[in-house]
Amino acid sequence: MNQFQLFDSVQLLEPVLLVEGDAAPKGTPGAIVEVFNEGDAFLVELFGQWVKYDDAGDFIPATQDDPEAFMETLGVETVYPHQIKLLAAARDVMGDRSSLRVLASELSDDLVAEVLDFAEFLKQRRQQKLSADG
Repeated sequence: MNQFQLFDSVQLLEPVLLVEGDAAPKGTPGAIVEVFNEGDAFLVELFGQWVKYDDAGDFIPATQDDPEAFMETLGVETVYPHQIKLLAAARDVMGDRSSLRVLASELSDDLVAEVLDFAEFLKQRRQQKLSADG
């Protein structure tokens, strides 16, 4: 299993050059949005400050507690495992059902069929247990 997975929350361990020419500093948070060559590299959406839209549609500073706030995207850049550390695993952030959907989307059709067969087996076993208990 790779150290990092799709949708993991990560943090930069060193500055990373952005396409625009600026650099995202060490400590910048991000989320893995693509895994290349089974974890040799990752496409990471890097986040800046908390912002929200004003009435004119421009970004203005905000706080994390503001329900309209979101983290501004600095860029989406290729990074390597030595450049990031894990902040939160996708499974912990998204929950098991969403994580299962992500994992299933990465499997071949025959493996998805096996997972589906196993899930149906688990469902039937649970229904049998409920019938026996009730």
